[in-house]
Amino acid sequence: MPYEPPPYDEPPFDPYLDAPPPDDWAPPAADASGPARRSARVAAPGVASGVRPSVYATPLEALKTVYGYDAFRGDQRQIVEHVVSGGDAVVLMPTGGGKSVCYQVPALVREGTGLVVSPLIALMHDQVDALVANGVRAAYLNSTQAPDERARVERAYVAGELDLLYVAPERLNGEQTLRLLERGTLSVIAIDEAHCVSQWGHDFRPDYLALGGLGERFPGVPRLALTATATPETHREITERLRLPSARHFVASFDRPNIRYRIDAKTEPRRQLLDFIRSQPEGAAGIVYALSRNSVEQTATYLAGQGIDAIPYHAGLDAATRARHQSRFLREDGVVVVATIAFGMGIDKPDVRFVAHIDLPKSVEGYYQETGRAGRDGLPAQAWMAYGLGDVVQQRRMIQQSDGDRAIQQRQGQHLDAMLALCETVGCRRQNLLAYFGQASQPCGNCDTCLTPPETWDGLVPAQKLLSTVVRLKRERNQAFGAGHLIDILRGASTDRVRKLGHESLTTYGIGADLSEQDWRSVIRQLLARGLLVAQGEYGTLALSEASGGVLRGETPVPLRRDVIGRASRSGGGARKASAADQLAPQHRDLFEALRAWRADQAREQGVPAYIVFGDATLRALAEHRPASLEALSGISGIGERKREAYGAAVLAVIAAH
Repeated sequence: MPYEPPPYDEPPFDPYLDAPPPDDWAPPAADASGPARRSARVAAPGVASGVRPSVYATPLEALKTVYGYDAFRGDQRQIVEHVVSGGDAVVLMPTGGGKSVCYQVPALVREGTGLVVSPLIALMHDQVDALVANGVRAAYLNSTQAPDERARVERAYVAGELDLLYVAPERLNGEQTLRLLERGTLSVIAIDEAHCVSQWGHDFRPDYLALGGLGERFPGVPRLALTATATPETHREITERLRLPSARHFVASFDRPNIRYRIDAKTEPRRQLLDFIRSQPEGAAGIVYALSRNSVEQTATYLAGQGIDAIPYHAGLDAATRARHQSRFLREDGVVVVATIAFGMGIDKPDVRFVAHIDLPKSVEGYYQETGRAGRDGLPAQAWMAYGLGDVVQQRRMIQQSDGDRAIQQRQGQHLDAMLALCETVGCRRQNLLAYFGQASQPCGNCDTCLTPPETWDGLVPAQKLLSTVVRLKRERNQAFGAGHLIDILRGASTDRVRKLGHESLTTYGIGADLSEQDWRSVIRQLLARGLLVAQGEYGTLALSEASGGVLRGETPVPLRRDVIGRASRSGGGARKASAADQLAPQHRDLFEALRAWRADQAREQGVPAYIVFGDATLRALAEHRPASLEALSGISGIGERKREAYGAAVLAVIAAH
């Protein structure tokens, strides 16, 4: 039977959203001495103390000392210098492009504490852990903390002893939190994932709307709004709703050249997914997205039964299971998470090697953000999707049955049309993707349509046969059917339903026997994607659109792309690619694996993800350059002062042993 996608779950409640403070919450009593200089030290949770001067003289000094990087990337230097000088900024930069540096470095250079508005508790925890590992005095305030722990962080903030403080937008809606912030000194205000303020975007969160008042509440404090996904319209809405009329705008290229995009015709999605995963490097971590919780559970069970270390994640699981699965994904190699869209925004894991979709995303913005979680370390990664007729029918039906008014449904339809255009393009997928965000580009040479240009064919006659069948059923018998029954009629199938309804007598019965069932499903999918056919009602029955007449009259050309079924299996999908170590020169591989083993022990001992210790790119550089002294470690990208002091001797010992 042709695959029919499972019923769609509404976007689930995200357990990592922060909650507002309790009604009886109040900030701690003021110290008699009032706010102190940042050079004071405290032993508050998540705060590193006694490791650096209170203020760095220059942004580059902070970048080198804290992060171990010799130079800024792309627009980072201009953004940092603009904010350090007191200017507001709206920053559009792709995932993995280094947005966090744009607000963390100004917070380290300017007097006061940098306030970071982050939508997920998981993201706060990971970013604070990484900052503390680099010697930065960072902390967060959220609902996971005990009252005494929150109080210690609050006192540290008021005393001027924090460089960065992370909070959720929900908490900033409380007057108590705002009063607390007024009692300290803010250096910058950074609003991360700023696209959440847009009601037309893919991840609207109403608590973001109140953040526009921060400029009036804290005059003179530079504000940044940052996101990795924004169309020109969303970009304008961010600027207006966050009240940043004088902000300087920095729009980096949305291109992620290290990601290879590939979309396959959906036939057996789980088998196709398995072949794709088996084609990835040994030990590769990945994320698989599905629309419903039921599909997540079934897919994870299937993959696990095929020997893949796959675990489910969705809002229907209890909190302990979600936390355990997320922890495994962050800390272990080779784990594949099968998830709804509840999973991802709070994941700062740089070495995700692939992101797969077995259901069609609702928008290009959502797709771009989800695929952008692959390859944040800049190393090669893949974004794969299986897409079929059922996806188109299901998404159209969801829009028609949604509670939104006509304007909202129209906008949802536009989002879906853009997503379908990306799936059906015969040109470069990256060109199509970047054009959606208003950026022109040349063919990339690193997507499926560039590497294997699709074949096109003239689909006018098959389209006329199909539309003619729809017309005859409606006019002669006042009937409408879905794709499956129409294909049976066109191919002359003698099914019980065809015989019972007397459809063997239709003049179009059997006139499409020259095409296979899969070919016809491809024709219908592409006609739906182009608006030459529409799906209606709960059962997705097919009907003519306003544009159908041009096809029936032969006035509208219908070029179709020919699906390449089974491409993954024919390209050797069952054999895994080389591991990360195998991609190094042979003489460096043993040392790289030894460093990975050492890193795993360190991460396990500290209870943090491995990338908090060092990323793969840093380990590769260590294996290739083999530094022999602490001074030489300073030349390795990703090793700042704090990490050199904490890990330098141990790293040198591992290198010396090889």
